[in-house]
This record gives sequence, C-alpha cells and structure tokens, in this order.
Amino acid sequence: MSEEKKTGFFGRLFKRNRLEEKASEEVVSDATPTGEIELEEPDEHDLRIDVEQPEPEDLSQENQSPQELFRLKTGLTKTRKGFFRGLDEVFLGKRELDEQVLHRLEEALVRADIGVQTSYELLEQVTERVKRREIDNPQAVIKHIKEMIREYLEKVESPLRVGYGMEPFVVMVVGVNGSGKTTTIAKIAARHKAANRKVMLVAGDTFRAAAVEQLQIWGDRIGCEVVKGKAKADPSSVAFEAMDRALKEDVELVLVDTAGRLHTRVPLMDELKKVHKTLGKKISNSPHETLIVIDASMGQNAILQARTFNQAVPVTGVALTKLDGTSKGGVIIGISKELKIPIRYVGIGEKMDDLRDFNARQFSDALFSADESTESD
Repeated sequence: MSEEKKTGFFGRLFKRNRLEEKASEEVVSDATPTGEIELEEPDEHDLRIDVEQPEPEDLSQENQSPQELFRLKTGLTKTRKGFFRGLDEVFLGKRELDEQVLHRLEEALVRADIGVQTSYELLEQVTERVKRREIDNPQAVIKHIKEMIREYLEKVESPLRVGYGMEPFVVMVVGVNGSGKTTTIAKIAARHKAANRKVMLVAGDTFRAAAVEQLQIWGDRIGCEVVKGKAKADPSSVAFEAMDRALKEDVELVLVDTAGRLHTRVPLMDELKKVHKTLGKKISNSPHETLIVIDASMGQNAILQARTFNQAVPVTGVALTKLDGTSKGGVIIGISKELKIPIRYVGIGEKMDDLRDFNARQFSDALFSADESTESD
C-alpha cells in the first residue's frame, strides 16, 4: 500500500474521530427491505434518514425504546397468531398432560414451518421432561418450549459488524428474486451513509435491466456511487471493476448485488461461485460477508434455499425479511437450529428502521407476548 493510500485512510479515521467524538470501532448496520420483483420508484418515506438518530456504532438492541419494542411485537403478530396460537389450541381446556395432548402438540409443531427436524427435537425434549415429571401442566410446556427456542436463537445471534481497518469491507448479497434483496442492500447502505461512511453499490445482476435500474434509483436517492456494466455483461467483470475503483477511491463499504437466481439452476449457482472468487482475487479475504436475503413467507422452503446457496458459496449471514406479512416466521427457528448460520437482520416492515439487528431475547419475547399488547393502538 502506498504512502498516499495510508494517508487517506488515517486522514479519514482521524476526521471521523473528531466528528463522532470517539465512536467505537464497529458499525452496526440497520435497514429494511421490500420486494424487488418489479421495478418501482422508491417512495420518499422509504429512505428517510433522521440525522438526529445515533450512528450505527451507538445503536444497541438491548436499549431499544418501548415504542421500538412495540413495533417488533406488532411486526411479528401474524407469526404469533399462526404458530403460537396453534400451541394455545393444543392446550385449550387442558389442566394436565396426556398422550392425546402430546399427539396434538406434535401436529402443531410439524405444521409450524419451523422445520421437521426442529419440531421433533422440541417434542422429544418436552416428552422426556413429562416422563420425568419435570413439567406437568400446559403452561410449563409452553414456558419450556420458549426457553428452548430462545437457546436455539441465541446461538446464531450475530448482528453484522463492519469495522475499521478492513477497507473496503465487501458484502456479497445473494438470494432469489422477490426476497427483498436489492432494497435490503439500499437500506443497509443508507444507514452507513448516515454514519459518514463512503459506500459503493455494485449492480451484479446484469441479466435483468430492471434490477440494475432499480439499484441506480436507490443509489441516487441515498447518494452512493453505483458501479454497473453493459447489459448482459459478465457479472464477474463488473465485480472486478468495482473492486478496482473501491481501492482507488478509498471506499469503506462495498455492497455487491447478484442475480436473483433460482437456487435450483446449477449453471447460475456456478456463476455465483465465479463472482465470489473474483472478489477474493482483487481484495484479499473478500467478500468479508456473504449475506443471504430470505423471504420469511417461503416457510420451510427458505431452509432449502439457504442450504443450497451455502453449498455454492460460504454463506456467513442471514437477513430474514417480510416477517410482518406472513404467519410462517417460525422458519427462523429452523434456520437457526438446522443450518446454524448467523442471523444478522430481521425485516418487520417497509420503513427504514424496520430492518433490525437480530436480538434473540427480544425476538422470542415478542413471539410469545400477549396479542392484546400489539393489537391495541
């Protein structure tokens, strides 16, 4: 690295220290996705950036306001009514446990889109404790299931940290069309722009003109440079050019969009591998994060998607979107238990701050909270 490059980096770092008053060395990214199947002009309210909000370094899920926690509970209402109301129906009018209740519990868990493997493991643990007389009433069963779910989720709780000293930090974003991938990229970028970081977007989905144009619209609104190639250009060549420019221009965060391929198309998955390899050739150890964006409404198919993508490129994080619009949000439990891939973000709405850093305790509490706490306004 030349002296000019070093001076540029430390100059930015010292300037940031003065502006942020000794901000921490990590940035917590936070944003929200929406669908991306059709090109639409983003609404102004979708990209509101409140300059009075603390920078990502200062954000803490443990210190969210009551209003923010209320929003999380509201966003998970459909999942709670779908899966967890099913548990209530299992125990309705029951004061003690018997074989019939356990059989109904098995059916409810299997229908809950948490994955068959996870369902039977939960059931096995409950049954074993019933046999040992450690739990002997419906409320104790629900409490035990909640504790096990929280344990599963805590093992994959890992918000994305973009730290200094690894610049540019490269994030490769994968996922099928309609998962909210492009707008997730845009909203992550917006939060980092609000933290005074230099962000670049890379339009790697070169086979869909609408995808490139959509990313350009977001980039213009956020104020980010967008690197794009010619129509149907080799995505790897676009990625290579972007990495070259990111190094020359002292970019701090690079977000690489990729084709919204079907995970069952082998040639397209091979293309992903090529892009991943190209990034690593230009910038050592990149991509530093490979983030898969998954639509929660896919239910158990989301687990299959994540598993298949992970076989093509090493997925290091999950963003689970559209939880507010589905009753199948329990799939997050299956992803955490069966795949053990860190969960970075959960999307619970269309607003900028509805893409949240994943917090296992708050998420499980919101799932099991009383409906009346979220339905009253």
